[in-house]
Amino acid sequence: MPNQISLIVPCFRESLRLPRYLPDLCRAMQTLGGVKILVVDDGSGERESTATRNLVESLRNEYPCLQSLLMLPANVGKGAAIYAGWAKSREADWLAFVDADGACSAAEVARLLTMSHGNSALFASRVKMLGRRVDRLFKRHLLGRVYATLVSQILRVPVYDSQCGLKVVPRAAFEKISSRLQVTGFAFDVELMVALLDTGCQIQEVPIDWHEVMGGKVNLIRDSWRMAWDVLKIRSRRFCWKTSL
Repeated sequence: MPNQISLIVPCFRESLRLPRYLPDLCRAMQTLGGVKILVVDDGSGERESTATRNLVESLRNEYPCLQSLLMLPANVGKGAAIYAGWAKSREADWLAFVDADGACSAAEVARLLTMSHGNSALFASRVKMLGRRVDRLFKRHLLGRVYATLVSQILRVPVYDSQCGLKVVPRAAFEKISSRLQVTGFAFDVELMVALLDTGCQIQEVPIDWHEVMGGKVNLIRDSWRMAWDVLKIRSRRFCWKTSL
């Protein structure tokens, strides 16, 4: 890999799913080279955080690409956990994250990272095209399509899947927008996307293989409303920000 990449794995009470995924991810990134993995524990509580720290430390001798666990003192949201990790990655040319559940395989993460060149951000997309396979519960697929349509219509951006948990962003592009990012929950991807687009950064949606992993923390009803409300707030702030340029 010609560039240095910081790959953040945000975790909130992932002591059951992360052990099945992190070793594969470390193996793939060690082979790829040029990637530093940073697991960020988002205030999971003493028992969960201890289990995650023990897992990370048990792997670090074998995989030098894995850094010491970053533990946040309180639960601040997925977006805030990722941004905290990126803030620690001062030498990286590219900033990335992948969800801890393993829905995006280590092989797919490696494939996306090898595409990180030029000035475009890369957003993984759960779309069945180019021979890609997506295994997803129908109700989650339906809600995902409704949400994506809502985002496209309200924010006037052409996007198929803004919420897939694998993204790669050029550091230079992120530094232009970091001060305006306010959403720290599950809708942070949307704010990140429109902020990048508004500053001229192109976004390439890359179809990937993806499979549903049970045990997610998202409540389909409660969090869908919260995310929709966040989209409306993003639209309002986006208008004010664009008029100030």
